[in-house]
Amino acid sequence: MYPFLLAAVGVKWQYEEWNGKAEHLHGRYSLHRPRLWDIPQPMHSASLTRIGRLNLPILAYPSPIPMEVASKLNQWDDKLISKLLDRRWTLINPDSKIHQIMVPDRSLEQQGGTFGITSFSNNPHPSLGDNKMEKNNHQSSFYVVRDDLLHPLVNGNKARKLDGLLPLVEDHSATDVVTCGGCQSAHAAAVAVSCAERGLKSHLLLRGEQPEILTGYNLISTLYGNVTYVPRSLYAKRDEMLARHADLVAGSCGSVVWLNDLREASFTNHTPAKPIFENIKKVVIINEGAGDTVGLLGVIRFVKYLSQNHLLGKEKAVKIVIDSGTGTTAVGLGLGALYLGLPWEITAVMLADTIDGYRKMEERLISEFHRCFVMPLSNQISNTVDGGIVHWIKRRHPRKFGNVLKGEVETCQQIAQQTGILVDPVYTLAAWELASQLCQVEGKDGANVVMLHTGGTLGMFGLAQRYKSYFKR
Repeated sequence: MYPFLLAAVGVKWQYEEWNGKAEHLHGRYSLHRPRLWDIPQPMHSASLTRIGRLNLPILAYPSPIPMEVASKLNQWDDKLISKLLDRRWTLINPDSKIHQIMVPDRSLEQQGGTFGITSFSNNPHPSLGDNKMEKNNHQSSFYVVRDDLLHPLVNGNKARKLDGLLPLVEDHSATDVVTCGGCQSAHAAAVAVSCAERGLKSHLLLRGEQPEILTGYNLISTLYGNVTYVPRSLYAKRDEMLARHADLVAGSCGSVVWLNDLREASFTNHTPAKPIFENIKKVVIINEGAGDTVGLLGVIRFVKYLSQNHLLGKEKAVKIVIDSGTGTTAVGLGLGALYLGLPWEITAVMLADTIDGYRKMEERLISEFHRCFVMPLSNQISNTVDGGIVHWIKRRHPRKFGNVLKGEVETCQQIAQQTGILVDPVYTLAAWELASQLCQVEGKDGANVVMLHTGGTLGMFGLAQRYKSYFKR
């Protein structure tokens, strides 16, 4: 059981302050991370279940919040959420387009990771709302939230995580930002572009060697930020790598602070800090993928937007499908649905880690969230989420992260030509595959299936270099 749930039902729990390895390498700052002590942890069982005819392995997970419980929670939690979200944001508004994808039943017969002769169709102006999201008796469908259209270069879940993060950086008069990612990191590129738009300097540590030809997100990162390529052996020690580089950027007179440290002040004081002396650098370190509690705020804001009566609504069951790299967005969706009392289930396709890794990340984020935002829950709600708030599922065809299987590029091409929606084989194709299958299992009377498009399609340029034979006609 998670700590914030235990606290809600009066179960005593303790923190053990841990300094050790979390201490800043050069002694300037110390990160005090709480660790649970003598408390049963979430079950990391590898027991498998199956979804209908799909033969999809899913780890055991709790049932969605019952409607009668959700409605009671929503009556008093809306004010708490409104107070939580009363802050400055990067996005002027959280709006996003929603399309409906029609899926013929024969897509279930897909082989080898492709959809064969399946013909998708896109309705860009579907009827939405609690009582208007009707299903076709003869054709299954799912909805796609088009977050890939938010910004030409900063889109998808990258934009959502930066939504509440960047104003915090600005409020503390930061001059420089240091972060890291893979060679084609959409997160690194998003940070570079967003910082440039706000007059901040970004310093991007990219894993591996510089490509012979710069393209995709790698090119965007180079144009907008200051890129340094880091050998994989050094990149493996991310905290040490980030701290050392931030010290170099700050110089002898500057200061370095981790986003975790800024976060504490942001929850009690939203007033911008006084300007610092000119030419003295204040460097903020953002973790890889913005996998931090602050990144959850923009996602929760987005859940509140989607739950409006004229969109996905608050009454009907919804299954949200998302591809997961760091998993931060999935946890944010789960927390948003939980605190708004929505009968939604969040299903995340695991792409970059094991189930244990994602569960530990989920536990850490929820624990930190509760430590910063005391949001009490009833005993009844606590019991419904005892095993976690996200359903972590393996990809239909598991592989080493970043790899592309034969036929998947053609599948992305097929989807783009038939619907006008571009997905990539590393991330969003995984969510598309699951959504197209789940909507057929749910049928006419089941939950509405909604895929969150996480953007990242510029990564196709990098894939075209790496998998040249897959792009030849």
